[in-house]
Amino acid sequence: MPPLLRVDDLRAYYFGFRGTRVVKAIDGVSFSLEAGETFGLVGESGCGKTSTCHAIVRLLPPSARIVSGRIELEGEDLLGKSQTEMRQIRGRRIATILQDPMASLDPLFSIYDQVAEPAYYHRAFRGRRLRQRVKELLSAVRIPSPERRMKDLPHQMSGGMRQRIVGAIALAGGPQVIIADEPTTNLDVTIQLQYLNLLKDLQRASGVALIFVTHNLGIVAKMCDKVGVMYAGKIVEMQSVRGLFYNPRHPYTRALLDSIPKLGTKDPLYVIPGQPPDLSRLPAGCSFQPRCQSAMERCRVEEPSEQHLDDAATTRCWLPLHEATTRG
Repeated sequence: MPPLLRVDDLRAYYFGFRGTRVVKAIDGVSFSLEAGETFGLVGESGCGKTSTCHAIVRLLPPSARIVSGRIELEGEDLLGKSQTEMRQIRGRRIATILQDPMASLDPLFSIYDQVAEPAYYHRAFRGRRLRQRVKELLSAVRIPSPERRMKDLPHQMSGGMRQRIVGAIALAGGPQVIIADEPTTNLDVTIQLQYLNLLKDLQRASGVALIFVTHNLGIVAKMCDKVGVMYAGKIVEMQSVRGLFYNPRHPYTRALLDSIPKLGTKDPLYVIPGQPPDLSRLPAGCSFQPRCQSAMERCRVEEPSEQHLDDAATTRCWLPLHEATTRG
C-alpha cells in the first residue's frame, strides 16, 4: 500500500526578470505521510517550509515553477493534474490552515457563508442540511453558541475564535490531509494550548493526517510523530520526534535545540552565528557550513548527500558519516 501522501525529490525555483535570478526555494525535498499521522516541518524563516506546502497544493506564485519531482496522493500524481482538477482536490482531499486568519477570512462574508462554501461545493450539502453541517463544524471547533455566531463577521470574533473558524473551513470538505502553516503564530500561550488540543481531538475523531509547520520545537514535541528539519530549501534531517530531541544528528538541529530557553539555568541563551544564506547565492559545499562550528574541509567543498542512519533517520551531513568511520 502506498502512503497517503508522498513527496519525492521535489524541486521548485523562483525565477527573476527574464530568468536572471534563480532562487532554489525547494531543493530535493522528500517525505511521506500516513493516514492519522502528523509530520512536522521546522526551521528558520526563509528555509522553504511554506513554499513546500504551497507546492503540494499547487498554489505557488507565478514567479515560481516546480521543475522536478513527484507529489502523490494515494498514488495519484498531483503534478499531472490541471488547475481545474486541482480545484476539486483542494478543500475536498487536501485543505490548508494559514497562520493569519484575518488574511484568509473575507471580512465581507459571514462566518456561515465561509464555513458553508467547502461543504456546498465539495460535499453537495444544501438547505437545512448545509446549515446543520455548519453548526456541527462550529461546535466541533468549540465555538460557543454556534447558531448565533454563524451570522457574525470575522471582525466580531477574537483571534483565537477566528483561528478555530479557519480550522472549521478546513474540515468542511472532509479532507484526508490538512496542512497547518504556523496556525498558532498570532495566539497567546493559553489559547495556543487550547487550539493544539483541539487539533489533536479533531485528528483522533476524523483520522485526518496533518502537516504541521512551525518554528516552535515545543509544539513539535506535543503534536508530531516525525519531523523534517529544513535549511536552505532542503530537509537536512528527518527523524522521529523522540529521536530528534534525544539524538539529533545534524549540527543545525543541535543548534536549534540549544537555542531553546531552559528554566533553572543562568547560562546565556545560545545564538546560532550568522544568518541563513541567500537562496540565489548558496555557498559551496554544505549550505550550513559557514555557520557550523563542526565544519570540516570536506563540508566546504562537497555538498553532502542524504545519509541513511541505522535508526531509520536521515541527514544531509558529512559529520555522522565521519563519526561512524572514526569509531569503526
